[in-house]
Amino acid sequence: METLHYFGAALGLGLIVIGAGMGIGRFTAAMAEGISRQPAAADKIVAAVNLPLFLLEGVAILAEVFVLLVVLIK
Repeated sequence: METLHYFGAALGLGLIVIGAGMGIGRFTAAMAEGISRQPAAADKIVAAVNLPLFLLEGVAILAEVFVLLVVLIK
């Protein structure tokens, strides 16, 4: 039964990493497309995309910490 607990945590960590990677990839792809369309607005585009990127990365790190806490506390 304990093995199943670790398998669930590993599956959760994998899904967290995949989801965060896909989200960050979409944000950066949209940013690159926006900069290629309007190079003069590159500073504004980068500034507008940085906050959601940081928040997404922070949520992913917190989720990983929670999953690891569940494994370590059990």
